[in-house]
Amino acid sequence: MTGLDKPPLNNTEAADKLILHGYLKKLYLSAFIRYHEAYAAEAAQGNQSYARFLLALAEQEVLEREARRRQRRLKEAKIPVVKDLSSFAFSQIPELNQQKIRQLLSGGYIDRAEPVILIGNPGLGKTHIATALAVEATRQMRRVRFYNAAALVNELLKAQEEGRVASFINKALRTHLIVLDELGFIPFTAGGAQLMFQFCSALYERVALLVTTNLKFADWTQVFGDERLTVALLDRLTHKAHIIEFVGESYRFRQRQQREESV
Repeated sequence: MTGLDKPPLNNTEAADKLILHGYLKKLYLSAFIRYHEAYAAEAAQGNQSYARFLLALAEQEVLEREARRRQRRLKEAKIPVVKDLSSFAFSQIPELNQQKIRQLLSGGYIDRAEPVILIGNPGLGKTHIATALAVEATRQMRRVRFYNAAALVNELLKAQEEGRVASFINKALRTHLIVLDELGFIPFTAGGAQLMFQFCSALYERVALLVTTNLKFADWTQVFGDERLTVALLDRLTHKAHIIEFVGESYRFRQRQQREESV
């Protein structure tokens, strides 16, 4: 046997190992199970204290649990395509308030339940920015839910048919950030508009709401139909809101033109 080989376990050591594994499993200490032997060997070689050995294992356990929790938060958010700011072409939209967007990454608006409205023509990256802010919120361990606005109305209508609108809204109130993407592309029925108003009103000053829209506020009646309802909704959404305008020609359209010209 070389000096690097492990000596064979006697019956007592083998039994202790099995018992320890069982206890760690009951305590859901998966990192302890995977790493305790390697860390124990390192501690013995380095003449480390028991406290340092336990600290190293505990740190590994915490890191892995936080990583799993972030993954759960991201999965629960139901973000269609995960993106962050590193892949956003700010140079293509020089008028965009990049500093303001980066400030929002800190999540202070979520703590204060303040709305964020990204408004402008299609093809300027509103959904990308909304996605990046939502992804960053999940990394901060916040509960996030991403909706296409028209799809949310359909879910609300279904919930109404099944008599569970209240429970649907109560579930939304347990989140920290809700994204409503592409508000304005599809007009709502009268019933759908009323449900969307009810949903957004319930979130007011309780849950941060992030909206992307291609319509100016004056044109929102095209989506909601009822002018009084639209005014009441805008009064809530724009109160303390962070409004970021996207101005310019669609960079997706420009990219297509460049590809066609290069062929």
